[in-house]
Amino acid sequence: MELKVESAAFANGGLIPAKYTCDGDDMSLPLHWSKPPDGTQSLAIIGDDPDAPRGTWVHWVVYNIPPQVRELREHVPSSERLSDGTVQGRSDFGRIGYGGPCPPSGTHRYYFKVYALDTMLNIAHGATKQQLLKAMEGHVLAQGELMGKYARRR
Repeated sequence: MELKVESAAFANGGLIPAKYTCDGDDMSLPLHWSKPPDGTQSLAIIGDDPDAPRGTWVHWVVYNIPPQVRELREHVPSSERLSDGTVQGRSDFGRIGYGGPCPPSGTHRYYFKVYALDTMLNIAHGATKQQLLKAMEGHVLAQGELMGKYARRR
């Protein structure tokens, strides 16, 4: 099953507004997804840039999102645990929470992947993308993605 992932900030394949990047307020962008399948116990999100010079750069790791939640609003606080129990991991910027697009050159693609899982994940707060992917193995019921592009203002 595929989840439909959208943002009020940009269309799939469109340009990410500067306010969600290092050139703006560097606040997390809004994401919305369709109803996950029955049996979903939690959701997870990975936001990354496969066009980074040294390999894929991770911008956002979020997990244990309650299954009834259908969105993350813009400007999610950079705390490990949100009020609804959602947990944020560590980005490749070395900090908890969202780190906006900040490509060194050219236009990069940014993928925001949402996963519906059949379990709550028992991993430490501040997990990395690799730790999250390992914990999700065998538990993905559905997934979907949204891709946006960004190039720095010069």
